[in-house]
Amino acid sequence: MGSRGHIAALLIVATGVAKADESLWERLQIHGFASQGVVQTSDNRWFGDSPNTSFDFTELGLNGSFQLNPKVLFSAQVLSRRAGEMYDGQPSLDYALGDFTLFAAPEGRLGIRVGRIKNPLGLYNETRDVPFTRPTIFLPQVVYYDRLRNLILSSDGLMFYGESFQPWGNLSLTLGGGQPVIDDNVEWVLLTSDFDGSMESDGNSFVGSIWYETQDGAFKAGLSGATAPLRFKPGIASILGPGKINFDYWIASLQYNAEKLTLSAEYGRTPIEWSDFGPYWPLPKQTTEGYYLQGTYRILPELEFTLRYEEGFADRNDRSGKRYSALTGGVSPPFESYSKIFTAGVRWYILPNLMVELDYSRHRGTFDLSYRENPDPSQLVRDWDRFAAQISVRF
Repeated sequence: MGSRGHIAALLIVATGVAKADESLWERLQIHGFASQGVVQTSDNRWFGDSPNTSFDFTELGLNGSFQLNPKVLFSAQVLSRRAGEMYDGQPSLDYALGDFTLFAAPEGRLGIRVGRIKNPLGLYNETRDVPFTRPTIFLPQVVYYDRLRNLILSSDGLMFYGESFQPWGNLSLTLGGGQPVIDDNVEWVLLTSDFDGSMESDGNSFVGSIWYETQDGAFKAGLSGATAPLRFKPGIASILGPGKINFDYWIASLQYNAEKLTLSAEYGRTPIEWSDFGPYWPLPKQTTEGYYLQGTYRILPELEFTLRYEEGFADRNDRSGKRYSALTGGVSPPFESYSKIFTAGVRWYILPNLMVELDYSRHRGTFDLSYRENPDPSQLVRDWDRFAAQISVRF
């Protein structure tokens, strides 16, 4: 039985038990959120026709959890996400899992999760779908790729976790495997276009993380990573062969939290290898690299200000992009291979469940852009500005 089958069977059992004891329904929690954004760019397209002002950024989420007993928890979330040409708002299952505690004591616990599980990658991947848990309207794109969001967000399978609580701090470890979640954006990002054919999983993906945090939560550090073996199944008219892609994704994270200040820094590296695509695919391998430095200051409990600088490169051995541009015969400009971005954002909690955000970003390079929204490289502009606003509500 697959992971979804296990979850369905467990939910049936849980429902039967709950009918026998109606008090169990008191352990059911339902939450949700909604947000609407507007984006305007001086050039290039970001989440829709942003040079003419885009309102094509909408998020609607509904999540629930049911605590069957102290050792068994079920949770799931359905999300509707509209983001320009990348996501059309069709509802999808972000996660749906059973969490089973195998051992629990004051000094630590062990457990297993089964189903569609959030990948514990970096500081923000597990909470990136909720506007209130992102530091700015958009996460740093050189580490958290919105154009590859679903591939990174979650996977279908099993995950073991362990936590140790000691006087010197808390240590947590996760290790899991399963099937990655693949959508049309994967082909657009990793093959730069929509070829005749489909992208599929080529085996199990693996996810792991290790985190250290001081007892007071002031400092945390972690290393996390995932693999996603993929294969391209060409159609009749495809100029590409039945190639394979090895996609690895690693993040090193640091964060410091004080009463009014949070400092964050992350470094990401993504080795990618292509094989057997034939003579029309020029790249054998490359290592994508990105990092950011970010500070958030809470001026008032309901008002905070964030500054961030980030840099990302499609190939860490070709940071100027000149080699890749020459490989494409000059069709792709060098600045398509890098992004250097400065962001300033302000967040205001009008009410505890109502938030308004404003962001400004100055960009040099277009590495963070989606090929799906910007298919013609001749129309790209190296230096550009992005203004964004968002209103969000939760319950």
